[in-house]
Amino acid sequence: MLTRRATLALPLLATPALAQGGFPSRPLTLMIPFAAGGPTDMIARLMAEGMSKELGQPVAAENVTGAGGTIAAARVAASRPDGHTLLIHHIGLAAAATLYRQLPFSIERGLAPLGLVSHTGMTLVARPDFPANDLRGYIAQLRERGDALNLGHSGLGGSNQLCGMLLQHAAGRSATTIVFRGSAPAMTEMMAGRLDISCEQATVAAPFIRDNRIKGFAVTLPERIPGLDLPTTREQGVDLIMSAWHGLYAAAGTPPEIQARLAQAMRAALREERLRARYAETLTTVAAENEVNPDYHASFLASEITRLRPLIVAAGQYAD
Repeated sequence: MLTRRATLALPLLATPALAQGGFPSRPLTLMIPFAAGGPTDMIARLMAEGMSKELGQPVAAENVTGAGGTIAAARVAASRPDGHTLLIHHIGLAAAATLYRQLPFSIERGLAPLGLVSHTGMTLVARPDFPANDLRGYIAQLRERGDALNLGHSGLGGSNQLCGMLLQHAAGRSATTIVFRGSAPAMTEMMAGRLDISCEQATVAAPFIRDNRIKGFAVTLPERIPGLDLPTTREQGVDLIMSAWHGLYAAAGTPPEIQARLAQAMRAALREERLRARYAETLTTVAAENEVNPDYHASFLASEITRLRPLIVAAGQYAD
């Protein structure tokens, strides 16, 4: 189990007058459970910069990797519940409630959801010579050939593993799973024709789809993704909807007024044009303002845990 850190102390870009009511009383720490330079890291650091302006204190981004993001989550759950230690995490946190049988904390009772940050669609993709030209044909191949096809993902609890579970559930048939050390090697194998199918974040897959280096069949959001010429799963009659969403968390027990202040700072950060433009470049959508809310986020997280649990149990893919 490897923990790797990379710290960025963002400058103080606002006046102390913004830090009213005693919070925040010192710099904040935002724990990022994945490696520097990845999609979550980009999403987190831009938001941290905007929040620092609104809160009047620096927000230091710290990469704490390992165990599908649960090491960082455990640290935040064990931190003092005063709003100064935060976590950003994606849909994998909802999956971890079932994937990990012996977590040192409770996801639902150890963390305080503060609001959703963003949504990123997944794409259903295949090698360039895959014998299907639409989503129905894609799923028909999986139904007919099953474990004769190999399906790639980049690790337990990742968005592409979870999307792959949803794909196999929709098909009613399982493929042979191949685990890669990240999305880049999976894309390399797919372009070479050695990996049959995958479910990958649009951010990662889009350049390869546009250049016809891999085949794209559908996006898993209710609406099409601007800048990517792919129909949705629903347009093609398949009930497979998934967002690789991100949310922000504090330790459980953080006072409601501090949670509300942090949600307010998030909303201000997410309105910034620079952030919105950068997110759009990576095919990431800013969460709607009503989603940047502790109550909404708590309800959404609970519903995602409930939705993913039977799929994970049926697949039997656990981490002890």
